Amino acid sequence: MTILDWPSAERPREKLLARGPGALSDAELLAIFLGSGRRGQTAVDLGRELLGRDGGLKTLLELEPAALAGLPGLGAAKACRLCAALELGRRYLAADLERADALTNPRACAEFVRARLAGYPYEVFACLYLDNRHRMIAFEELFRGSINGASVHLREVVRRCLAHNAAAAIFAHNHPSGVAEPSQADRDVTAELQRALHLVDVRVLDHLVVGAGRAASLAQMGWL
Repeated sequence: MTILDWPSAERPREKLLARGPGALSDAELLAIFLGSGRRGQTAVDLGRELLGRDGGLKTLLELEPAALAGLPGLGAAKACRLCAALELGRRYLAADLERADALTNPRACAEFVRARLAGYPYEVFACLYLDNRHRMIAFEELFRGSINGASVHLREVVRRCLAHNAAAAIFAHNHPSGVAEPSQADRDVTAELQRALHLVDVRVLDHLVVGAGRAASLAQMGWL
């Protein structure tokens, strides 16, 4: 039996149109995204199978594209579409905070970087470039991998700040472990960034460490 054989009110697409996305289960939402199942399985069955893996929805959505592509029933095309949808979700959550007047307080900055860096299974180091009134010029992900003195290239950070004509910068990176506690390596990298950017008159206002549900501020901790 295929989904087309189901009663109309039970088909995921028709149910979403009639009752809204909140009425659907995780497996049904995933089925709409997948579009099709595989031999002997409907898209809903495949969705349930994927969600039945250890960690459920959260773990599934935190997989890297190559790992997603290797899951039964997905493949490269569906994995890329899912990753693109997740990135659109991140950007949507952060969109209201990108207004010129939105990032002028620490809480707004923390909410913004949490929205942009949530869910990555690896560390991402990013920068908010600010003008002399501390309004955001741009947000960029600069480096991926373990955040330490070897992986954060000072020359590249300086180059990007100058390219954006930034007067100030706020750095942020995530801890995939979920623990939003700055490490000694985080403090050391921040100090090196301050010294390098001081030479080109760019102020480092903060370095935010993002974990599960919160962001820790080195500035508020007195480490800047």
